[in-house]
Amino acid sequence: MSRLDVLGKNIKRYRKAKGYRQLDLAVALDVSEEYISRVENGLKFIGLRRLFKLADILEVKISDLMNFD
Repeated sequence: MSRLDVLGKNIKRYRKAKGYRQLDLAVALDVSEEYISRVENGLKFIGLRRLFKLADILEVKISDLMNFD
């Protein structure tokens, strides 16, 4: 499994734990719902600025999202 896949799965896990829909994250990040879906499925790279903002929205550390173990 690639690091993008793991990152996407981590984002999805924390999103669901917060009870957010993909649409909720899309609105908060000012991106499309399709973009969130592609990130969560490891098909799209997320830039650092958006990753930092996403961590703030999900109230997790960047290291939690990027836990590749």
